[in-house]
Amino acid sequence: MELGEGIRWTDGGIVLVDILAGRLLTAVGHPADPLRQLAQLPVPLGAVAPVADAPGTWIAAAGTGVCMLSPDGSTRWLAQPEADTARPMRMNDATTDPFGRFWAGSMAYDADEGAGSLYRVDHDGTVTRVLDNITVPNGPAFTADGATMYLADSARGVIRRYPVDPETAELGAPDVFVTVDDGSPDGMVVDVEGAVWVAVWGTGSVRRYLPDGRLDRTLSLPARQPAGVCLQEDLLHITTARVGLAAPGPYDGAVFTARVDVPGRPATAYRHDGSASLPGERS
Repeated sequence: MELGEGIRWTDGGIVLVDILAGRLLTAVGHPADPLRQLAQLPVPLGAVAPVADAPGTWIAAAGTGVCMLSPDGSTRWLAQPEADTARPMRMNDATTDPFGRFWAGSMAYDADEGAGSLYRVDHDGTVTRVLDNITVPNGPAFTADGATMYLADSARGVIRRYPVDPETAELGAPDVFVTVDDGSPDGMVVDVEGAVWVAVWGTGSVRRYLPDGRLDRTLSLPARQPAGVCLQEDLLHITTARVGLAAPGPYDGAVFTARVDVPGRPATAYRHDGSASLPGERS
């Protein structure tokens, strides 16, 4: 893959994206089998989450906003808040919280300082900007109770930890969870002990940090740009990227799997309030 990210363990198995190619992929069968393409969009595809009670439908951070992706590949845009900005923007990583809300980050194509934002999609389909002045947002990742959100600003080498109000989903004042000096923190996942696995771009490593921020262990890969992680029970899946490398190695852009001691949970589905009609237009 050129830029493999957004890997998630869902009820239907493992899904992931090749962002710049706009491809949604799934891993089926034996780990050595080729990935199967579920959909391809004409715009970058940052990450998806399944939609509850709608088999084969995904909510996606894509292009300049958020859309619903139907089983036939058609899209219904909820909002495109980055469409009319002064600089070219795209959506990046995204995930659901334990309450079924969808959170998605945006960034400038050239990673302009502070150009990115974080958006929240509520149960009625409303898309709200909740944070700005982010350069390259990755994650977010949530604790099992939904009370804490981890968000990486990759270009600045920092992961911040935000308290989350369970009723309103409003974010409190953050503190710095981890600062990475030798690479860029990228995709993240929280295991059942509350530790955070982080793909560290540029270092060929994935690191597990304890809830107090201490480094617990490091997993080394034969690929320089780890970008996304997910836990499928006790299997840690890792995506990597070839983009930007002058001489990619044979494993740059591959997906890796390692067995770990502490398991994770499946990704939460986006839950739409059926009493409210979703906004947007089909394309």
